[in-house]
Amino acid sequence: MEHQKETELPLFAWTPPKKLMVFPLVYRIGKIRDVATKMLDKPTEKSARHYRRQVDEGLTAQLERFGFGDGEIGQQLDLFWQAVEQEMHRQSYEWTNNPGDAV
Repeated sequence: MEHQKETELPLFAWTPPKKLMVFPLVYRIGKIRDVATKMLDKPTEKSARHYRRQVDEGLTAQLERFGFGDGEIGQQLDLFWQAVEQEMHRQSYEWTNNPGDAV
């Protein structure tokens, strides 16, 4: 009987499916707040769109590493950006109601 190399054994050829999201994007409150703050600080629509593209690319790459498909990634990003939009409104509301607190 021939000895197979370890790398040729079926057990070593099997790749477990990736798809684990312990903490969905919509619950990453710190990230949402950070992105909202940076979006509000952008001086132009163009710079805000560029920043959004950068965030999308980073989050997409992260989700792809977890094994998510395009549809799932799109859904996660949609929920994330909805949360960012809500946070931007919250931060804007706080500032307009407490303008003396702004430095």
